[in-house]
Amino acid sequence: VAMIRLGFGRRNVRPLKRRSSLLLKLIAVVFAVLLFCEFLIYYLVIFRCDWPEVKTPAYDGKQATLEPVLRAMFLADTHLLGEIRGHWLDKLRREWQMERAFQTALWLLQPEVVFILGDVFDEGKWSSPKAWADDVERFQKMFRHPSHVQLKVVAGNHDIGFHYEMTTYKIKRFEKVFNSERLFSWKGINFVMVNSVALEGDRCTLCSREEAELLAVSHRLNCSREGPTSHQCGDGQPLPASAPILLQHYPLFRRSDANCSGEDAAPPEERNIPFQERYDVLSREASQKLLWWLQPRLVLSGHTHSGCEVLHAGGPLELSVPSFSWRNRNNPSFIMGSITSTGHALSKCYLPREDMVLITYCGAAGFLVVLIFAHFERLASHFLFGWNLLRKPRTM
Repeated sequence: VAMIRLGFGRRNVRPLKRRSSLLLKLIAVVFAVLLFCEFLIYYLVIFRCDWPEVKTPAYDGKQATLEPVLRAMFLADTHLLGEIRGHWLDKLRREWQMERAFQTALWLLQPEVVFILGDVFDEGKWSSPKAWADDVERFQKMFRHPSHVQLKVVAGNHDIGFHYEMTTYKIKRFEKVFNSERLFSWKGINFVMVNSVALEGDRCTLCSREEAELLAVSHRLNCSREGPTSHQCGDGQPLPASAPILLQHYPLFRRSDANCSGEDAAPPEERNIPFQERYDVLSREASQKLLWWLQPRLVLSGHTHSGCEVLHAGGPLELSVPSFSWRNRNNPSFIMGSITSTGHALSKCYLPREDMVLITYCGAAGFLVVLIFAHFERLASHFLFGWNLLRKPRTM
């Protein structure tokens, strides 16, 4: 009997060891899945992206002099949630996704300038001063960047309100944080950043001021094309003689997304829905003014949360940049641009898909459940074996 009890006691120690072994296995699996889904997946996905090459023009059978290339990232519609509509779990999940994506892209791709095309915040149009300060602090943490990388932000309707909500206070509050400017030049390339919310065309004070600033920019750009010797250009610093790139939140006028295609285009059931002028897109009149005044070679916009390429009649190519946030898209992305004073090449870099991350988590949870059940089945079999030994008839 003593031998039987001793044997049962030894077998009773084994389940304890197996329990500690199971706990270590569970911790290891959970840690590995968290590490992969919250860190490594961003490196694996963004590592596949690469800067496009700009085609260099040739003449007389020889390659032209190489122009400096500016590496620029374009993203849009981050929609940082506010205190009114933002649930803490939604904030944690989606803002962590954007922070990891942005920081990984900075580290792997090394851009020189990053442009955000509006709707940085979700509730900037009605947030209180304290809520605004809190949102700005979170933005600065998420989109922190080294000093050699420039970050330029365009105002969107969620940042300063739609036309009827827009006020001087909201615009100045936004411009104070982001040092907004209408014209930005670097490496011989001109970028014009437009507050498209103010292009309502009703001659309101803020709209008139925006148009006056754009007309002044147009005058400077025309002078750069004519040359600094023109008597109408004055003595100001001349701009590079390069057609500008137009950056704004609202897209230029188009009837709908019916002609848009690609994996990040609007869903098929939404593409034929007509756009409303001054709400979904700029008015036809405002769009024509911008093209006439600025004569851009390329236009990039946001607002629709979906990707689209539009070649305007007699005008430039326009790219609608999809949302950068999982809250608005399952497959967010950003645009990578290699730009010179005379040419450009663009490519799209997709971020990890939210559904794939969720599937990974569900698969890991299923694996853990199987592992736990398998462990308890083995534990139960050992218990029954010991119980049967105790129930055996004793022989003298």
